[in-house]
Amino acid sequence: MAGRVRRRLRLTGAVGGLALGLIACQAAEHGTADGTHVHARGGVSAPFAQEMDAGMQAMMKAMAGSSRTGDPDHDFAAMMVPHHQGAIAMAKAVLEHGKDPVLRRLAQEIIVTQQQEIGVMKGRLSEKPAARQHASPPAAQQGKENPQPRSDAAGPLLPISSQDRVYTSDQTSNTVSVIDPVANRLLGVIRLGDPVPGALSPLYKNQLLVHGGGFSPDHRTLATVSIGSNSVTLIDTATNKVKGVVYVGRSPHEAFFTPDGKELWATVRGEDYVSVIDPVRMREKRRVTTANGPGMVLFRPDGKYAFVPSSFTPEVDVIDTRTYRVVARVPQASPFSPNLAVSRDGTEVWFTLKDSGKTQVMSARPPFRILATIDSGPISNHVTLVDNRAGHFAYVTVGGENVIKVYRRGPEPALVATIPTGDLPHGIWVSGDGTRVYVGLENQDAVVAVDTLENRVIATIPVGQQPQQLLYVPRAVPHGTGTANLQPLGVAGKAGHLTLSAPKGGGRAHATVSVNALGALDLLQVAATGLQPGKNYMLWLTEHRTAPFGRKQALAMFTTNSAGAQVSQAIGLLRDVLTPPRSAASAPPRRYLIITPADSSSPVAVQDHYKPMPPPEGPSPEPAPAAGGS
Repeated sequence: MAGRVRRRLRLTGAVGGLALGLIACQAAEHGTADGTHVHARGGVSAPFAQEMDAGMQAMMKAMAGSSRTGDPDHDFAAMMVPHHQGAIAMAKAVLEHGKDPVLRRLAQEIIVTQQQEIGVMKGRLSEKPAARQHASPPAAQQGKENPQPRSDAAGPLLPISSQDRVYTSDQTSNTVSVIDPVANRLLGVIRLGDPVPGALSPLYKNQLLVHGGGFSPDHRTLATVSIGSNSVTLIDTATNKVKGVVYVGRSPHEAFFTPDGKELWATVRGEDYVSVIDPVRMREKRRVTTANGPGMVLFRPDGKYAFVPSSFTPEVDVIDTRTYRVVARVPQASPFSPNLAVSRDGTEVWFTLKDSGKTQVMSARPPFRILATIDSGPISNHVTLVDNRAGHFAYVTVGGENVIKVYRRGPEPALVATIPTGDLPHGIWVSGDGTRVYVGLENQDAVVAVDTLENRVIATIPVGQQPQQLLYVPRAVPHGTGTANLQPLGVAGKAGHLTLSAPKGGGRAHATVSVNALGALDLLQVAATGLQPGKNYMLWLTEHRTAPFGRKQALAMFTTNSAGAQVSQAIGLLRDVLTPPRSAASAPPRRYLIITPADSSSPVAVQDHYKPMPPPEGPSPEPAPAAGGS
C-alpha cells in the first residue's frame, strides 16, 4: 500500500509540475518582466493583456497551492478547478474586448460548460474516496463506458387504441386534420381559417398558415401554431372545439407544454425569444430571450431543461426551466434547424438541419456536447425517436429524397433502413408504444403510417393541404367517437401532384410539386433537389413538355441551399392546366413545368408524364364554412 501511495505521489507531482511548467513557459514566451503582454508583432495590448495575465497568474497560484493527497482523482479535480476558473476569466476578457464572433461564441460556451464542470469536480472533492469509487459515472459518460439501463421517464408505453389521434397542421388549407390510427382513416378536419385569397382580407379574423403544434401531458389539449396570424390556438382533443387563442410575437413556429402541464412555451421564430404562456388564463406570462430565430422547443422528460434550436443562428440554446435562463449555447453545424426530438430516458437530443441536410445528436445532460453529426440528406425535415422491442432508433424525414432514414441510436449512430414514403415527407411522430410512426407528406397532401418493426408503409391517408407538423396523441379521446365538430376536407381535397426529372444525361435534378386549390386561385409548391448549391434557378410554365417548349411564363425564382435543394411557391390559375381531370373535354390548354438555371434557357428538370388520379377516399369534399378560432 505504501509503495502505491508513493508512486501516486510521484505521478501526481510530475503531472502537476508539467502542467505548471507549461503554463510558466507560456507566460514567459508571451509576457515581459513587468507583466505587460507583448504580441508576436511587437505591439502591446492593454487592458486586455493585463486581464489575461492576471487570470493566468491567479490560476498558477491556485494550482500550485492546491492540496494534493496522492489520490489521483482528488488531485486531478483539485488542480482542474482553478485551471477552469482561469479559463473562465480569460473567456470573460475576450467577451469584453474581442470582436471575432466565432471566438466570442466559443468564449460563451467555455464559460457555461466549464462552470458546470467546476460544479461536478467540487462535488467529487466533497465526497469520500470510497463514495467516489462506487458512484455512477458523470451523466455525459453514461451509456458509453458504463452503459446504464434506460428508464422510461416519459411515462408508460401505450398500445395503439381507437382513443388515440393523429393530427396534422395543414399550412395552405388552414386546417387541422384528425386521423383514427386504428382504422388509419381521416375523420375530418378542424377548420381554423379560410384559404387564400380570403385569408388576406383586411377584415379576416381567423388563423393563417397553420403550421406547428404540441399537446399537453394529459393529452386533453392540442396547441396549434399559426405563423401568419401570430397565434397559438388551444383545442379540446375530446370535442375538437377551440378553447381559446393566444396571440404572440412575429411568426411563431412551434409550441409545446412543459412536462407538468403548467406552461406552454411557443418559439417566436420571427424574433429572438420563447413566449411562455399560461394555458389556463390563456395569456403570455413572460419571454425567454434566445438566439435569433428560435425554431422549436421540447423539454427533457424530467422538466429541468428546455432545448431550443434556431432557424437563423447556428446554435441550440439550453434553458433552465426553473430560472428561465440560457445555461448552454451549443453550436449547430448550420443555421436552419426546424425540429428536434428528446429521448424518453432524457439522455439525447436529435435535431435536423434543413439547409445543410444534416442531423446532429447532442447530450441532453451537462455539458450538452454534440455527440454525432450525420449527413442525413437534402431537406432533412423532422425527427422522432422510437423505442420498441427491436431497439432504440431515430426516424428522420428527408424531403429531398422522399424517404425516411432510420438510424440505430448509440455512441455511433448507424443507418439501418431507408423507407420510401411519397412526396416531400415533413412532420413525423411515434405512436405511444413505438410500433408505428406517422409521416405527413407535404407535397402529396397525405399521411403515411409506417410499421417500425418491419419498416414499411402500411397505409396512406389523405389530409389537408401541405401538412407540416404531425402529432401522435395517445388517449386523446377518453370516450365516444371523438368526431364532434369535425368537418369534411372541402376545397382542401382538390389538389394535383407532379414530379420533374432531369433530362437524359442532364444531371440528377428532381422535384415534387403540389398544386392546391385556394378557391379562385391555386398554390403551387415545388421541392427541388440535386441542383448546384447556392445558385439561382427559375421555374417556368411552358406550352410543351419537350424542347423548344414554346412560350414560357416565369412562375418563381429560388436560390438553392448548401445541399443543392430548395422549396419555392407560386400562385395562379395552375391546377387545371397542369393536372387536368380525367374528363378533359372542356379543360383549358395543357401546360407543363421546367426548371432552368436563372442565367440559362437549358432545362435541368422537366415535368414527367402526368397520370390523372382517382378522387381520394374519405370524407366528402363538399365546402364547409370556417369554424371559430378568432
